[in-house]
Amino acid sequence: MNRKLQPALTLFALGMIGLGVLALVVGDFAMGWQPVAAWVPGRTALAYLSGVIMLVGGVGLLFEATAKWAVRVLFPYLIVWVLLKVPAVVVAWRIEGVWLGIGEVAMLMAGGWVLFARLDGAAPDSWLGFAVGDRGVQLARIVFGLAVVPVGLSHLIYTPQTVGFVPAWLPYRIGWAYLTGAGQMACGLGILFGMWRRVAAWAEAGMVTLFTLLIWLPAVAMKPTTRLPWTGMWISWAIGAAAWVLAQEMGPRVGERG
Repeated sequence: MNRKLQPALTLFALGMIGLGVLALVVGDFAMGWQPVAAWVPGRTALAYLSGVIMLVGGVGLLFEATAKWAVRVLFPYLIVWVLLKVPAVVVAWRIEGVWLGIGEVAMLMAGGWVLFARLDGAAPDSWLGFAVGDRGVQLARIVFGLAVVPVGLSHLIYTPQTVGFVPAWLPYRIGWAYLTGAGQMACGLGILFGMWRRVAAWAEAGMVTLFTLLIWLPAVAMKPTTRLPWTGMWISWAIGAAAWVLAQEMGPRVGERG
């Protein structure tokens, strides 16, 4: 099912399922990634609803019969997730950390947009025409490219914090912080402006996957009962999966040359 989108589609679905299960287990949002204030009425109920949407949507993506409806639910949900980050950008636009936050979620949303563009099935001349098909993928690519730049920049601005995430067994940890930051910025610009964009997309997907495997997976193994490592791992997994979804679209489609 949906063979043209595999294996990225399955990875994305598993990321949504993981985040959904986590939300239902802890009865809360994904910590700082979903900034819903404590004073919001019915916050706990909304957190459980969020978990159900991600879990059911992720499972729905795994089956061809339900994939279209699943992505129609998940894509608007991811848009809302991005919008939750907008107030912080408006209030504290000079702080790079808020751009990092919205950048990470926008990367995730862009991956969902690519799936929506390919799975929704809306007619190009409908009111959703701009968001589906090749045009929708193109817009998602622009969003993704823009989003990656502040994420990479954060490695350079918050170098001490970034170094803290670099595995201790790697030599010259500060060098890895600078390299990954510059690399992500280069990937974002390459995806955005079409400079070796296929290489840039695959490199970005590979980097985020390595972050998940080398940083968050060991953190979960060391502290399996602590919430933060699990949240970080599933967020990183989902963002990496979104990057793979986009990278897969950078290759030639049927009838095109590489």
